[in-house]
Amino acid sequence: MATLAYKPKCVLITGATSDFGKRFAQRFAAHNIKLVLHGRNREKLQAISDELNVHHHLMVFDCNDEESIKNAFDTLPAEFQDIDLLINNAGGALGGDKFHESELDDSLNMVSANITSLISISHKVLQLMNKNKRGHVVNIGSVAGNWPVPGGHVYCASKAFTRQFSLSLRADLEGTNIRVTNIEPGMTETNFALNRFKGDTDKANSVYANANPLQADDIAETVFWCATMPEHVNINTLEIMSQRQSFGPLAVERRG
Repeated sequence: MATLAYKPKCVLITGATSDFGKRFAQRFAAHNIKLVLHGRNREKLQAISDELNVHHHLMVFDCNDEESIKNAFDTLPAEFQDIDLLINNAGGALGGDKFHESELDDSLNMVSANITSLISISHKVLQLMNKNKRGHVVNIGSVAGNWPVPGGHVYCASKAFTRQFSLSLRADLEGTNIRVTNIEPGMTETNFALNRFKGDTDKANSVYANANPLQADDIAETVFWCATMPEHVNINTLEIMSQRQSFGPLAVERRG
């Protein structure tokens, strides 16, 4: 196994039960790096735990419940308080209708899961990192934060927030020895679309059909590369797409 230029001591992965989260956990566990794994569903989290042969701790909380988040960090064992890599992966999209035709609850839940919990978790972990004078925050953004997507509205806005939050953290953390990276994946074949369309397999499958999309392993490899670069190297933002995904022309409405 190749020697890493930088090896994190302890990695906290939010949304560890997702396809991305599982691959992140497996990638760092392969190098015997201590893990803190977050999930909302204890049974799913335990299933991942049973497969790992590395020292780890489980955090179970709903990202929409601030009190639950606070309790999880207040009870974090001392041996896992040396977190020096936070992968903010929890969140997702709900629905694909035009904003004025969408369900308001879906939009509010996306704000809570993609923005509010990101702020809360980052604040708690950065206090630990600043105390230890060592760390790296990797936020999982999206190309949707850079480019408008029909039916994307609040999801796109939340990922634009993630990008700007990441860049602003970089400015705030000057002199702290803490790195910040925003990873911006394009179309990636995971359960993302199935969750977005609330279990509608036909809609979910149509997103990836014949497109040769990115896979979760591609993003895990990208995150691992960024996190193990020499300590003086900071990847600010990294947008990654499948070769078959590109940019469309601006929409033009023609009348008469």
